Amino acid sequence: MYHYEVTFIVDPVLSGDEIKATEKTYSNLIKDGGGAIVNVDEMGLKQLAYPISKRSSGIYYCIEFNGSSAGEIIPKMELAFRRDERIMRFLTVKLDKYGVKYNEDKRNGLIGKSKKAKEAEEKEKVAAKVATKAPAKEAPAKEAPAKEAPVASDDLTKIEGIGPKIAEALNKAGVSSYSALAGMDAAAVREILDKADSNFAAHDPATWPQQAGLAASGNWDELKTLQDELDGGKVVSSSEEE
Repeated sequence: MYHYEVTFIVDPVLSGDEIKATEKTYSNLIKDGGGAIVNVDEMGLKQLAYPISKRSSGIYYCIEFNGSSAGEIIPKMELAFRRDERIMRFLTVKLDKYGVKYNEDKRNGLIGKSKKAKEAEEKEKVAAKVATKAPAKEAPAKEAPAKEAPVASDDLTKIEGIGPKIAEALNKAGVSSYSALAGMDAAAVREILDKADSNFAAHDPATWPQQAGLAASGNWDELKTLQDELDGGKVVSSSEEE
């Protein structure tokens, strides 16, 4: 039994009914191909890392499914995605046992609990400091609202072919996570590199979105296997090997 998840972005100018119908189209396509839907995550409207077809945002969906005939489902589904004008981008990822377990824990609310506990502890510490500094006979100082910590960006240098300077250029362009890079195509990455520095012309980003997709899903073993077959992030042809 194979496990997959497909993430796709729907054009936000569509009506609510049209957006729902788009998701149903691909859920039904998977079912008709013999796949079993595990979960449909409607992530809603999100800001894009870079403009697509003059759109700065899109409606994100993620469908997790499994089946023994994925070799027939996925090519048919991805062909439909490419022909569908409602779809702005898509990414299909094969899940290993760790990815399946992560998704299951996330649905059950087991992911992120430790982070929330830490945030609660930090708020208690701030309140204790304020109470200590306030004069004993005066009314307790009003606690200032705690600022949310900035979201930490992923280490893009774990993608073979990306060094610190290229990672910095991608971050400046708004690409700071594996999922953001995975949602791009090579041409869009190439455009960022060309604008950032002419010295980046020798770098080929063709495999970067694929590598980032594996990293975003926690498929580190698959990522290592893929990187072992690459040379500086590039696919090695048979003529180059000789």
